[in-house]
Amino acid sequence: MQDTPEVVVLRLGHRPGRDERMTTHVGLTARALGADRLLLSGTAADRRESVDAVTDRFGGPFEVETTDQPQRVLENWSGDVVHLTMYGLPVQEVMADIRRRFQGRAGDAAVLVVVGAEKVAFEVYEAADWNVAVTNQPHSEVASLAVFLDRLFEGGELDRDWEDADRVVVPEAEGKRVEDT
Repeated sequence: MQDTPEVVVLRLGHRPGRDERMTTHVGLTARALGADRLLLSGTAADRRESVDAVTDRFGGPFEVETTDQPQRVLENWSGDVVHLTMYGLPVQEVMADIRRRFQGRAGDAAVLVVVGAEKVAFEVYEAADWNVAVTNQPHSEVASLAVFLDRLFEGGELDRDWEDADRVVVPEAEGKRVEDT
């Protein structure tokens, strides 16, 4: 994953009382599967502490930031924008083009991956370079993000090295083992 542009995930929207775990899982999935940064908007900003705590324990690099103006982030983005939506083009049909463009941007502007919570404004669809569907069926935005990032990095994110971890998970065929570093 070296020499690739930065990947930033923008979580659009957050329904208090309903999305606490979902928004946290968007952040954890972004971190674990190769994104560099998470932008939380509005009331989703309350989930920052949870994602930061995992990064502190299990390593990074990964940053969480907040914004009160997500639409402005979209409008002013200098890199590519990928909006994950079930209404988009099938990921298997557009991924080769996205990956080619992504790899061609090494050392260049970041790629913004937009993940919605509630109904997404039409302006998001217009601002996106790609509206991408991981199936055109209703399902989890966390699943869409995981599939998209895995396809973007072609599995390379699974072998990522983690810096400054206080703890590491030791792979086991059975049981659970976490060790302090």
